Amino acid sequence: MAADRAAVLVTGGAGYIGSHACKALARAGHRVVAFDNLSAGHREAVRYGPLVVGDITDTDAVRDALQRHEIQAVMHFAALLDVNESVREPHRYYRNNVMGALSVLQAMAAESVRLFVFSSTCAVYGEPIETPIAETHPQQPINAYGETKLAVERALPHFERASSLRWAALRYFNAAGADPDAEIGEDHSPEIHLIPRAIDAATGGPGLKIFGDDYPTPDGTCLRDYIHVSDLADAHVKALERLASGGDSDAYNLGTGQPHSVRQVVDAVSDVTGRKVSWTLAPRRAGDPAVLYAAPHKARTRLDWTPRFPDLRTIVAHAWAWHRSKRSVQKTAQS
Repeated sequence: MAADRAAVLVTGGAGYIGSHACKALARAGHRVVAFDNLSAGHREAVRYGPLVVGDITDTDAVRDALQRHEIQAVMHFAALLDVNESVREPHRYYRNNVMGALSVLQAMAAESVRLFVFSSTCAVYGEPIETPIAETHPQQPINAYGETKLAVERALPHFERASSLRWAALRYFNAAGADPDAEIGEDHSPEIHLIPRAIDAATGGPGLKIFGDDYPTPDGTCLRDYIHVSDLADAHVKALERLASGGDSDAYNLGTGQPHSVRQVVDAVSDVTGRKVSWTLAPRRAGDPAVLYAAPHKARTRLDWTPRFPDLRTIVAHAWAWHRSKRSVQKTAQS
């Protein structure tokens, strides 16, 4: 298979990171098909190829999409992702994140599709023993979300032995920002990520809650590694093309290697928007580590991947441009 002509099924392709991956794939010359049940994704985010509406737990539906579109590789994003919800409702996370992924892998094996790029997470590491976190860090998840992603990672070598699958597991840190062209962006409901919630608080929405200011960090708030969503998408394309060129299966951290505090994010949102972010202090959340950031050396060397947008203000600026574009479209539709 020529890497530049791969037909790729993107599960969760109508979602936040999946839609950005679709754009990156199309720009790189791949033929893209989005597969999404639209429970959280948005039909209007599917701009770079056809949409197949279906559920990943329906193995026959996945097989049919693989057959009809002559798919040669799968990027698997479709998953539930709210850490706190996963603690309350683990059954949903195991059914969707584990059983759904196994359904996709079963369909791939049946249709002899051998390349698989998996959307994983730094939550597979749990409480960090040391930072920055390298891929060799012990994997000890502390919530059902991390456990379900790790369960899929652990299944992949077994599928590799059984069906010659080649795979890449990409462990994100904090996905953030929006497409620099403002075509697509982050649109969760409810929104759970810091930057869009801070932008919402700056534009008349509910005030932002900062969970704890007594951590052992320079300003007392948690430190996190914010990685631009378009940089994540680029890493997926590079991982796929490495596999298509005969590269070995492997796992990679995706982050900038530079942590920023919650207060720094709030300040960046205020500076970029020119508006005050209304916030209140709330108690710490259980299971929130004080510091969490990546050692991204492996992805940079083996995938030849370097983030194009590592600067926090740039990440916020792209999120702000998407927010304004979305509100403009909404106002036009209402008028």
